[in-house]
Amino acid sequence: MSISNASLLYIEDDQEIGTFINGELSSRGYEVTWLTSGDRALEEAETSNLVILDVMLPGLDGFTVGQRLKKQFPHIPILMLSARASIDDKLHGLQFADDYLTKPFHPEELAARIEVLLRRSGAPSVSPLQLRHLLIHEKENIIVNQDTGEEIILTGKQFHIFQFLLQHLGQILTKEQIYEGVWGEPYLDGDKTLMVHIRHLREKIERDPAAPEIIETIRGIGYRVRS
Repeated sequence: MSISNASLLYIEDDQEIGTFINGELSSRGYEVTWLTSGDRALEEAETSNLVILDVMLPGLDGFTVGQRLKKQFPHIPILMLSARASIDDKLHGLQFADDYLTKPFHPEELAARIEVLLRRSGAPSVSPLQLRHLLIHEKENIIVNQDTGEEIILTGKQFHIFQFLLQHLGQILTKEQIYEGVWGEPYLDGDKTLMVHIRHLREKIERDPAAPEIIETIRGIGYRVRS
């Protein structure tokens, strides 16, 4: 399968939203199968790389459909879409789904989350990840500054940190989570190693390292890469 035809199964009964998102995803090169109910979900999922699933559906709701899909196809990532933003609904969805995005959302955020899930699952990705002025070819370990057209050369550790943050795009990660995820060792309170690496990483990837747009500091907690 070529990288230009990743297959998405999109289940959404709202015609206006469905038409818009179907058009957006198709324009990005995805092969989209759009269903308005979960009746044929198991059948269509057999040839899909990822499922985008609304919660409020006619007949079986998205939670039930998603649980059945994950049971039969545990390797296929599921992205839940819902206007239901309560923590109980999110926790319910994330018991089986790989991500949960609340409505309304920006198409760019949806596209970024799809890219992340496809990369995690090893499925074909339509295109490099575009993040502000960066074009990121994660599989090839290549980052291009689109402002200058030049490749940004990172050290192995810098790329590993950036990759770990990208795998959790939009999520706030603690210093402990990042350090243990990258170094594979327990984080010691007060250790400045991660902070130093983040500073050097920003010097390479940010337009203005003193006012970072990509790696955001969450004071007292850690860091986040915004989608």
